[in-house]
Amino acid sequence: MPINRRQFTKGALLGTIAAGLASHAGRSQVRAAEASAKKGRVRLGAPVFEKSNDPEVLALAHVKLGYTAAYCPPVKLEDTTRIADIHKAYSKHGIVIAEVGRWCNLLDADPEKRKANLKAVTEGLALAEEIGALCCVDIAGSYSTEDWFGPHSDNITQKFFDATVENARAIIDAVKPKRAKFCFEMMGWSLPDSADSYLELLRAVDRPAFGVHLDPCNLINSPRRFYRNTELLNECFDKLGPHIVSCHAKDLQWIVETNVHFKEVPPGAGKLDYKTFLTRLAALEHQPPLMIEHCAGPDEYDQARQFIQQLAPTLGVEI
Repeated sequence: MPINRRQFTKGALLGTIAAGLASHAGRSQVRAAEASAKKGRVRLGAPVFEKSNDPEVLALAHVKLGYTAAYCPPVKLEDTTRIADIHKAYSKHGIVIAEVGRWCNLLDADPEKRKANLKAVTEGLALAEEIGALCCVDIAGSYSTEDWFGPHSDNITQKFFDATVENARAIIDAVKPKRAKFCFEMMGWSLPDSADSYLELLRAVDRPAFGVHLDPCNLINSPRRFYRNTELLNECFDKLGPHIVSCHAKDLQWIVETNVHFKEVPPGAGKLDYKTFLTRLAALEHQPPLMIEHCAGPDEYDQARQFIQQLAPTLGVEI
């Protein structure tokens, strides 16, 4: 049957969109295949439960479990002697300090708390630079007055984005790090909440010391992302790969209720595609660490560690 100009234009547009989506999916499949063929190595880390403050003992506790990455142990920025001792002990045993966590609300409604939090995160980046950690990480914050990291309607607005850019620039410009990066952890209800929104932040912050912290479970906030998390992982590595500094390892289960409820569980106990996660991560030449988090205690951390350490060799990935 003959078609009019409007039908033709609409059909052509839909065809172009479909071709573009197919092209992107094809590129992701190619990159995933290349990563699988390349294999590589993943630096794994997690909290250790050694009852000691001795850096040498702590480093050896990581070695015993097969870890080559660690969270930064407790230390104050002004304690230069302990900083030097930690750096020496961890380096001696091949342990990379993945991240200095500074978990506070950079957008707190209270001006004094917001100022104090900005100072704490700035000192965190300075500590990361001094101790040789790869990054200092925090969430971008929240406008919630009920919970420091809670949801709020303004957390996905231009106002939030602009304030986050300003905070990142202020922290980086105050420290001027040459080695460590500053990162925001991805979140499901505040920016950055996707690979694309993180790309926008990278461009807007416009600082070499601003990097990406990858936590794919935090991005899974819908059934579509839950069931298509392989696509989500590939998109993150396709778009953000060179900028990824550190990653978090956990998993998600869907708890069936009258509304959507995802529960954090140890790696391997949920539905995250760890084969793709490990394969794509191992293909990155700069070897961002994979840090297990949010387990209930030593037993769950061991369960998570063993799952990853046993899965990796089947993929040709060295831990």
